Formats: sequence, structure tokens, C-alpha cells
Amino acid sequence: MKGNVIVGQSGGPTAVINASLAGVFKTAMERGYSKVYGMCNGIQGFIDEKYVDMADYIKNELDLELLKRTPSAFLGTCRYKLPEIHENKEMYERIFEILEKLEIEVFIYIGGNDSMDTIKKLSDYALLTGATQKFVGCPKTIDNDLAITDHTPGFGSAAKYIATSTKEIIRDALGFSYKKKNVTIMEIMGRNAGWLVGSAALAKQEDCDGPDLIYLPEVPFDIDKFVEKVENLLKEKDVVVACVSEGIKTAEGKYVCEFTSGSDSKDAFGHIQMTGTAAFLANLVHEKLGIKTRAVELSTLQRSAAHLASKIDVDEAFAVGGATVKAADEGSTGVMVVIDRVSDDPYQSATGVYDVHRIANGEKVVPREWINEEGDYVTEEFVDYVHPLIQGHYNPMMVAGLPRHLTMHQKSYKDSKKMINIQ
Repeated sequence: MKGNVIVGQSGGPTAVINASLAGVFKTAMERGYSKVYGMCNGIQGFIDEKYVDMADYIKNELDLELLKRTPSAFLGTCRYKLPEIHENKEMYERIFEILEKLEIEVFIYIGGNDSMDTIKKLSDYALLTGATQKFVGCPKTIDNDLAITDHTPGFGSAAKYIATSTKEIIRDALGFSYKKKNVTIMEIMGRNAGWLVGSAALAKQEDCDGPDLIYLPEVPFDIDKFVEKVENLLKEKDVVVACVSEGIKTAEGKYVCEFTSGSDSKDAFGHIQMTGTAAFLANLVHEKLGIKTRAVELSTLQRSAAHLASKIDVDEAFAVGGATVKAADEGSTGVMVVIDRVSDDPYQSATGVYDVHRIANGEKVVPREWINEEGDYVTEEFVDYVHPLIQGHYNPMMVAGLPRHLTMHQKSYKDSKKMINIQ
């Protein structure tokens, strides 16, 4: 019998992060590992010896399916930066003592850029000391900014939610347009990469013209020029909808959200709190043009709307979870599983592994050629890239009219007769 696997979740959650957790558990059991432990609140909780046996929560296929459909991080997450090995060797010694105590053979961390830094450091320490544990990263982030991989689990579902919400917000704004001009500014997540805000362009279909303006953080944002463009658009139409990334910044490098009072706090990685961009711009447009304005901040809905998850996204998230176990089982360590796009029409993908040192702390931004010359919209190449990732729908399990989730307070849900609308 093999030893044990431990898995943790880190950073911002996604609508499909638990599908990867389900993939880890199922594959580890199929490959003969004794137990799958879950770290509570990532590496930070693990250091405090907070962990659970996943078999206490996943007792049957129904529990597994519930987990795949549950948003947020089932195990709890954290934003914790491990120090460099030479800065705190004692911390690494403690981590590896706990790994030995739990008879861990495989350590899997589900996360984004900063989380891959944890895999890198732990695998480096193992190499340095001769420890035998395998360390594998499982990609996750709605921001889609991980290097090497074609895209990340979580992005497709967030893009689907953003495009859907954009269509609905445009429809709402048009309903109030009779003899009353109005401007709506949508704030969409994305610190330095514009993959999410660019996805709003998918709202443009036969029944919708899509947003009028889309601003990505890859291009410097000119506040005065923005107001001028909105003013010119209002000469031609009654409703203007602009989508802006929370991370847009001026040519001088100042985030627009820094013009508000909501950006003072920082996380462990030095990232400022992103909020208030749309509100600032909406107030400015109202002040300058005297037009009714509305700011819409999608906020955490972008990463928690499991009821609108893309089937492609859920299936790929589950697959990469399984692929992490497979990679470690076949001898890989210090790597991250990636998604390779095999074909666009029909869409097909496959998993692979790459050295985590090439991925950790990196950032993949939208290519400049996928943004129009004016810097206020994305190109067809961008839309063609995202479009396959939002396809299909993963129906929630409905109980009493609402989605059922798997939580640590509800270890197993056995009354399958109450489950409806399952596909």
C-alpha cells in the first residue's frame, strides 16, 4: 500500500476549484494511496497542523459530484508567502516533520502564481535535504495569468459569468433609456492582466451589441480621454456601457482605484486592495457630463457563481486535479500541471507538466495584438481564444429550489431523492 497524499487550496477561490480537489481525491484513491488529507487554510493552516481526512466528507459518488459543484474553497484558503529557505530554515523543518508524521508521499497545492511559489520552495528544500516527497502544483485562477498553460481552470466559468452579466446589464440599461441617457460602468477583476474584462466582449451576439468600451490594464488608461469618448458616444446613442478592469492604471503607473480611499491595505504578497475603480469613473462622468451614471462591481460573484459554471471548465478542473496525482505517481516533482490546447474546432485539450520554476511568480498578460489600436476593446483573436472555454453548462444539484453544496458542516448528503436537475 502506498503512503498518503495531502492537498491544499490557496489564493482566491474559483467556481471550479473544488472540482480539482475532487479530481485529486478520486485519482489518489484509484491509484492506491492510503489517505488523502486536506490542509485547512492552505500552507498556513498546515503549519498549525490543521488538516482533515477527505474520506470523512466524500463517502460516495454523490458527495464527489456535490463537491465538484460547490463554489469557494472547500478546505479554506490563505494568502501566505513562505519565507526563503535561508530566512527561516526552522519553518521548513517543521513542515517536513509534519509531512513525515502523516506519512505523506505527495503534496499537491491548488492555486495561482503565488501558490506555485510554495511548490517551488518546498521542492527545492526537498532536493536540498534529500526528502522523498513529491511536490506538484495544480493550476487555479480566474485571472488566467499563469505562464506556460494555455489557460487556467476557473477562468472559463468566470468569463461565462462576466459575458452573461454584461448582456443582462446592457438589457437593463436599455430598458431605462427612453428620453433619458445613461452610462453604466462595470468593474471586472484583473490586477495586471485583462483576460477577465476582455471576456465581456463575448456579450456581443445577434441579440446584443455588447459593451461600447473595454479597458484592459495592459494599456495605459487616460482618464480625460475616457470621459471624452463617453461624451462622443452619447451624441450617437442613449446608453453607454463601459467595462473596466479593476487594475487599469495611468501612464504614470498609478492605479485608478488609488484615486479612491479603498486601496490602502495590502496582502502578504504586497498586492493593494483593488476596489472603487468603477465608482470613481461613474462619479467623474456624472460630474463632467451631468448624465445619470451607475457603477456595477461584479466583485466576488465572478469567482463564486458555480450555478453558471462552464462544463468545459469543470471537466478540465477535475482533469488537472487527477493529473497532479498521476504526475507525482510517475515520479515528477517541482512541477505544475498545465493545459495544452490541442484543437479549436472542435475544441480539445490535454494536460502536461512543466517545471514550476518557469511558472512561479510569473504573469501572463493579454498580447498587445489582441487589443485594438485605441486600447478600448479586444480583437476577434481574443474572442476566438476565450469562446470555447465558456461552452456547456454544469447543472447544480437543486434542493428546495436552491443549489446544494458540500461543506464541512454537512459531511455527507445521503437523501438523493431530494436532488433534482442533475445532468
